[in-house]
Amino acid sequence: MTITSPCTGICKLDEPTGWCLGCGRSGDEIAVWRGLPEDVRDDVWAKIPDRLGQLGASCRRLPWATKDIRDFVIQTCKTARGTWTMGVVGALAEFEVPENADVKVDTQGDAVVVHTKNGAMRVVINDDIRALTFDPPNMISEPRVVLAVKRARGCLPVSHSVSDLGEDVGALMADAAMRLFDLGLGLKEGRFCVRVADGPAQMSLDRAAGLPLADALPQIGAPLLAESPTRVVESALGRMEVQGRIPTGTGGTEPGPHTHLLPDLLATGRALPVGMDLPRAYLPGAVYYPKS
Repeated sequence: MTITSPCTGICKLDEPTGWCLGCGRSGDEIAVWRGLPEDVRDDVWAKIPDRLGQLGASCRRLPWATKDIRDFVIQTCKTARGTWTMGVVGALAEFEVPENADVKVDTQGDAVVVHTKNGAMRVVINDDIRALTFDPPNMISEPRVVLAVKRARGCLPVSHSVSDLGEDVGALMADAAMRLFDLGLGLKEGRFCVRVADGPAQMSLDRAAGLPLADALPQIGAPLLAESPTRVVESALGRMEVQGRIPTGTGGTEPGPHTHLLPDLLATGRALPVGMDLPRAYLPGAVYYPKS
């Protein structure tokens, strides 16, 4: 049952074709969309991929209602058929279920909460969430899916320096650490935090409080690598938490949930990889990458 609008927030008609550059509908279809019978809307949805292909548009909305998006998140986690990421380029978490690992999925109202070995994810799927893709409709494999949040509803706190947030009241994973530090990415699309216990890492973070991340890294980097505390990555959609060893340039990445904090890539200021620029109306929440 297709009931959603294909609008992506890019509302401009192409003069030669009369189709919207964002959603592929004609001006007349847009004007009467809410009143169209469901079978007519389904027929328009079927034509949209070809229209957007002719327009050269890269971003398109998937015809999923809120329940469809929630079911997709649940099934991809239960079947471990891909990887969910959250954060920005150079500072992100990857929620990948390890081979043969147990997966626990709970629903709490609009929230989907997933736990597996060394990782947890919580995403809130409501009517403000849109499922978008940048992949063509004729792909043989499963497409990448971006869960985007309406910008007007994205209220992620932004810090431009290392900040002590105190007790982590939203923690998904139990550990002995009690204090959450925001590393200060200064980006509205995502934030990267660490949850630390008493020890050298916490002491270094206390000393670095108020410093930009670039200035703080020389003094907090080594203690964080040594302790590998819980990493917490948040977006307007929710959060991911990762435990276990922090990967290094020489040690490789272990299977399962992990994080990356790479200053060179972070310096690009990009929220998503090249070729996946969202319309202005949205903030990125999480991205799904199929195994293929």
